[in-house]
Amino acid sequence: MPPASRAPAVVAGRYRLLDQVGAGGMGSVWRAYDERTGHHVAVKVLGQHSAALLARFVREQAIRVRHPHVVAPHGWAAEDDLVVLAMELVTGGSVADLLRERGPLDAGTAGVLLEQLLLGLGAVHAAGLVHRDVKPANLLLEATPHGAPHLRLGDFGVAAPVADRRFTTVPGAIGTDGYMAPEQAHGALPEPSQDLYAVGRVALEMVTGLRPSRQHDVPSHPLRPLVDRLLVADPAQRLATADAALRLLRRLDLPEPLCPPVPDRLGPAPRGRRTTSGGGVDWLGWLAVAGLVGVVAGCLCLLLGWSP
Repeated sequence: MPPASRAPAVVAGRYRLLDQVGAGGMGSVWRAYDERTGHHVAVKVLGQHSAALLARFVREQAIRVRHPHVVAPHGWAAEDDLVVLAMELVTGGSVADLLRERGPLDAGTAGVLLEQLLLGLGAVHAAGLVHRDVKPANLLLEATPHGAPHLRLGDFGVAAPVADRRFTTVPGAIGTDGYMAPEQAHGALPEPSQDLYAVGRVALEMVTGLRPSRQHDVPSHPLRPLVDRLLVADPAQRLATADAALRLLRRLDLPEPLCPPVPDRLGPAPRGRRTTSGGGVDWLGWLAVAGLVGVVAGCLCLLLGWSP
């Protein structure tokens, strides 16, 4: 992984890494310049190349949900010891940043963000996937100095097909403590209602400013009818679909949103020298990708239970 003090690195002759904008369990996230399209993108750089990490990485790359409130990977590349996913660049930080800086949100703004989250989750679930890690840090925000905020659901590193045993380790829990539904925390197969429980935890955090470990009873609040239906411990009694939750949300009498401004948290892109291949073939990039394909194929065989 190139340190920030070095000149920007070009990965596979395409993505010029400019500055690190985040980090997570799978590696780091960089702002990059896509020399093929001429656009700035976000690039996730894989950390240690264990088989398990590569399997998760390939799984995330396969997420192809196109929706205004979802940001999912749209390409990948490799060179030498770098493996990267490329996705749209979202510059306004996350809901976690907004809560940390402003504290509890007004009911109207929370309602706007929850509506957008449910719309995005509806598209994810319609694609047959469960996100499994809905939390404020994964709810990205476009920079909107004026007008309503624009939320994008991101980070599909632990997403899985609905009720698919190949992506679940029992009795291990996959997700983030505090936001997981009780059955998810006990290793249940992936189901959309688990994401909806997490939405309830996120909603409660939006209106109280409290992390799940400090949340107790749901306070009297315009959003309480929705939160109560989402935080039901029994999944059979919980709201079952994002659409059902959205219908309930839209029936609530919420005040006009105050819409706090969401600043551009990244600022101008660093000025880096751009290089082009001059139309030649990037043999190094192709050889690296070809080498990685063999590793990935082996990971997928293990993941899907195939034998050579």
